[in-house]
Amino acid sequence: MENLRLYVGTYNVGTSTPDIKLNSLLGLPDDHKTDKLQLPDIYILSFQEVKAQPQNMLLDALFDDPWTYACKELLDTFNYVKIKSVRLQGLLLNVYCLRKHLLNIREIESDYTRTGLSGMWGNKGAVSVRLSIYGCSLCFVNSHLSAHDNQLKDRVEDYNNIIKDQEFHVEETTEIFFHDYVFWMGDLNFRLLEEYDQTPEEIERDIVKNELKKLFTFDQLRYVMRKGEAFSELEEKDPEFPPTFKFEVGTNRYDFKRRPAWCDRILYRVNPHNYENVTLKVDQLSYKHHPSYQLSDHKPVTAEFNIKVFSDYSERIVEFDKIVSWNQDEENKARYKITKDIPATKDDWIGLFKDNFSSLDDYVSYEYVSKCASPTPEKKSPMKGGSSKNEQKYEITFSELPNRCRGNYCLVYFSQSEDKVISVLGISNSFPIVKHDSD
Repeated sequence: MENLRLYVGTYNVGTSTPDIKLNSLLGLPDDHKTDKLQLPDIYILSFQEVKAQPQNMLLDALFDDPWTYACKELLDTFNYVKIKSVRLQGLLLNVYCLRKHLLNIREIESDYTRTGLSGMWGNKGAVSVRLSIYGCSLCFVNSHLSAHDNQLKDRVEDYNNIIKDQEFHVEETTEIFFHDYVFWMGDLNFRLLEEYDQTPEEIERDIVKNELKKLFTFDQLRYVMRKGEAFSELEEKDPEFPPTFKFEVGTNRYDFKRRPAWCDRILYRVNPHNYENVTLKVDQLSYKHHPSYQLSDHKPVTAEFNIKVFSDYSERIVEFDKIVSWNQDEENKARYKITKDIPATKDDWIGLFKDNFSSLDDYVSYEYVSKCASPTPEKKSPMKGGSSKNEQKYEITFSELPNRCRGNYCLVYFSQSEDKVISVLGISNSFPIVKHDSD
């Protein structure tokens, strides 16, 4: 087994825009020097109350919302690729990984659950992303639960409705807690128990005196976990930071319209004995808030984890022949071979991407394998030991390219099931697209 490092973040942004640097929030240096920094392998970034007016939702359907764009632009400079983004009104969940892991990530899928207005409205609820990497399954959940001190029962009901409603299409991991690792984050909105009848001003005095442990004994989330009513399947490190809600926007002063509370949380679960002769494990490296961010009445919270994955796990891949160049004004072809028995589906496709693309959504053109690829004759080649290996090659044709397609590009082979479960099976070399001058 070997370690994979995850960086998990949650932030209720209160409809604000990211008009400040996000380096500190993501644990990244301002000078972009990483010589002495161990970069996380995967970033899981969750947001709540992202601006969700109709005109914004329409634009976000065509382009990245401001928070996704800002995070993607920053992480791109450290060689991360956005592998999945899912949004439900103000709820947003983005997953990024280092480029070197792309061919080891499989079966990416997302889901969402509405819990507002008894499941009719998406102002509250959950969005999730599941994937497999190096032989282990991971599930990430971002939820925004019912608000206010007196709605504890509603938060418990929200949680249990999310558990029941979320359903995935990958065998043996159809439910959230069937995965090897689960990370649950968000504005869970748990407050202090109503029996703790202190005023906001009295609670702030306890915070100033650093009596956080005494205050935390009245935390509603831990109360329902102990009773087995909600979140009891998960674990959480005790927060050593002060309550992250509610602040006067633009300051670090508590807003006494609400009692301070630890609304913003990150929990996890590991199923340690899912495989014979190995033990899966989570080591939490940090759990902290970021008080310098003052864009909303919440403070962002982040956590870092090491998880165990299989070090010798090898994924099946599609291997492209070297591409020298393509011509802007001609029909272009590429050849690839199946190196192992990879079951093809009718929805497999190959996308044309700019070299060093920053998102799996950023293809500039694509073709379906079932429509535009055909097998090519391939001679059997003798292998060591006297055996032979029959490798089937295919050729795919891109009949036309978008206008002004210049510079270096690459091809990416995607496996896609009928249920929209995506895997990246192959990436070609970088090659130029040129335009031949007319005589």
